[in-house]
Amino acid sequence: MRTPFGTPTELATGVRLLIGAGVVAPIAPHRVVKFPVALYRYGFTPTTAYTIGAWRHPKQVAIIDDRGTVTYGELHERTDRLARALADRNVGPGSKIAVLCRNHRGPIETIIAASKIGADVVLMNTGLSTGQMKAVAEEQELTSIVVDSDLVDRLDEVPESVTRIGAWQDEGAACWGDDTLEGLIAVDGSKDLPTKPPTGKTIVLTSGTTGTPKGAERPTPGGIGPVNAILSRIPLTAREPALVSAPLFHTWGFAAFQIGSLMGSTLVLRRKFDPEDALRQLAIHRCTSMFAVPVMLQRILELGDDAIARYDTSALKTVTATGSAMPPHKVTEFLDTFGEKLYMLYGSTEVSWASIAKPEELRQEPGTAGKPPAGTDVKILGDDDQELPAGETGRIFVGNDMLFTGYTGGRGETEVVDGMLGTGDLGHYDDKGLLFISGRADDMIVSGGENIHAGEVEGLLGDMDGVKEAAVVGVDDEEYGQRLAAYLVLEDGAKVSADDVRDHVKNNLARFATPRDVEFLDELPRNQTGKVVKKELGQSSS
Repeated sequence: MRTPFGTPTELATGVRLLIGAGVVAPIAPHRVVKFPVALYRYGFTPTTAYTIGAWRHPKQVAIIDDRGTVTYGELHERTDRLARALADRNVGPGSKIAVLCRNHRGPIETIIAASKIGADVVLMNTGLSTGQMKAVAEEQELTSIVVDSDLVDRLDEVPESVTRIGAWQDEGAACWGDDTLEGLIAVDGSKDLPTKPPTGKTIVLTSGTTGTPKGAERPTPGGIGPVNAILSRIPLTAREPALVSAPLFHTWGFAAFQIGSLMGSTLVLRRKFDPEDALRQLAIHRCTSMFAVPVMLQRILELGDDAIARYDTSALKTVTATGSAMPPHKVTEFLDTFGEKLYMLYGSTEVSWASIAKPEELRQEPGTAGKPPAGTDVKILGDDDQELPAGETGRIFVGNDMLFTGYTGGRGETEVVDGMLGTGDLGHYDDKGLLFISGRADDMIVSGGENIHAGEVEGLLGDMDGVKEAAVVGVDDEEYGQRLAAYLVLEDGAKVSADDVRDHVKNNLARFATPRDVEFLDELPRNQTGKVVKKELGQSSS
């Protein structure tokens, strides 16, 4: 029998995990009776969690950003006022509010206020071009955009009919009067908030590098299954400071916000990521957890031991990263530098999470994606859609409580087998049940009739002495159809030749996996979430 909180087994497991994390603790009876009211009004959403947080611990700090602090009580009051002000402007069910912001209180307050009036939210990637912004605005039928002042020029091609609301205002930025979040909060509104608004949708854009990014509609949790999943593999603790460096518009940054709301965390946000500043924030606020993308952790390591040692990060218990692969030798270096605190999550915008690698697993196999958490199934399927045994590479399919509900506008297709969603990646399990990712199925390079996984070659080159980062792509070749091209960023002072690279591959992989083209770059092209933009590579080699 399934209850609104999940099956009895899920409920029991979830309660045990929540108690262990400190989320469930003794509460005064007069406060407990209010909790069902918030759950009835807003369901299993961050808005419910922050509303309960305001009743439970109103003076606790909810957000620390570049401008200061906001307590749980203040956040509740500010988002009530913002929601009423938006409602006075006819924003409500059916309205779509886009958020084009860096990490600060603004996007969080907008998401909560929108939920209180039943409006939809579209999280916009700050790296989109003006043309992509225009295309997204039209496809999503946006009614309003909340935007930071330093990003407003990205809206030059967005129709004027889409209302602009200022979020973060840099010093010297043009004054928008009341058309800012602070202005709307100060003005308040006259309308009463709905007792039970419809659950608004949250749409995350996929990591498109060209064309129009697809909008992926995020599901609203139907119970505590998602909490079970994360806490079953990552030992987070309630009501402690967490540094959220992953962009809030990114699936992992948004997940950190959702997790933090439930845990009663203090979210530490910085508008722009700087590796040394990240260490400084960890030390100042005694953060016990950090949410990041792998390239951010690599940038911290590049500071060197002396710089890292200047900051006391001893309070840190967990560092969780996802969004792209982290070179295995960098995984080991991070563990050696910060201790057994690194957790690597494998997932996507569409499937949320698939697997999580714990520190002890990364220590033994630094290239692993770990194991599926509670309530999650991950299968490796062959071309006939049958499950493959350990050691055989196939397509990765995931089943969990948070599979996305589809792309908006009917664009894009997903592969579904027996209710499980394909990630578009290839991978395999080893004999210990650990998952390994070979790379994207569409990154398969066919050279002279041989199938080559780009990810396998990248992993090998990334572990080569003197190599900091590596990317491998296939480029057109008249004789072989495609040939391999490798692009490497070297460690400072390292001397590695193209022949060294080719010999290393020949000695460790099949000869047909050897890249004929080898180029050395100062840095690899990356998007706003740290993923290598491979379409910008290979053009000079073709």
